[in-house]
Amino acid sequence: MNAKTKRRLVVVTGIIIIVLVVVLAVVGGSSSAKAVTVADAVSGQYQDQKIQVSGNVVENSFKTEGNVLTFDIYDPDGDPMQYVRVSYEGGVAATFGNDVTAICTGKVGADGVLRASELVTKCPSKYENATDALGVAQLLDYGDSVLDKTVKVAGTVKAGTLAAAGQGDRFVLVDAEGTTEMPVVFDDALSDEVKDGSSLVLTGSINADGKFHATNVALEG
Repeated sequence: MNAKTKRRLVVVTGIIIIVLVVVLAVVGGSSSAKAVTVADAVSGQYQDQKIQVSGNVVENSFKTEGNVLTFDIYDPDGDPMQYVRVSYEGGVAATFGNDVTAICTGKVGADGVLRASELVTKCPSKYENATDALGVAQLLDYGDSVLDKTVKVAGTVKAGTLAAAGQGDRFVLVDAEGTTEMPVVFDDALSDEVKDGSSLVLTGSINADGKFHATNVALEG
């Protein structure tokens, strides 16, 4: 092996080592969050350290200003009166809502707010039989006679209408023919199985605003 070939080999080896060091640093940095409880997070002992906290979203604690979502989480197995405030900038899944389990990764600042760089939400699946449910068109045909009365209605999620809680209408429900639709208001958690075209069974009431205010949303099953 001549000197030129040796120098080339040394340069290539050096580049490979540098790339490996960078990759390991990135992987290590993204997986170095310490899993702690809500009580640990509010204690102040992990300030400015990367942590991962899991908890349930406190009912109606969330608001969105610009692209920043703030909300509180509590430990369902701990003190329900103890909570940590979370700030998250970025897109929020449609599964986000009241009492949904939120897994938040980030750092707690001096103000006690967990500024999350990652947010994952999980909600258990809920199924309900649609045998005694009205169709969307059937419900709307009743007009004012069913305003503010609790009913059950079945339909499918109109494509492209799913949104996170606190952002206006949660989704639009359409009948089996896809010709009649109805906006739905719902601020609790949706199952992560709810997607465009999902068949749902809703319990709630249609109000004078023409929107169905749901108290329960379940997958048809």
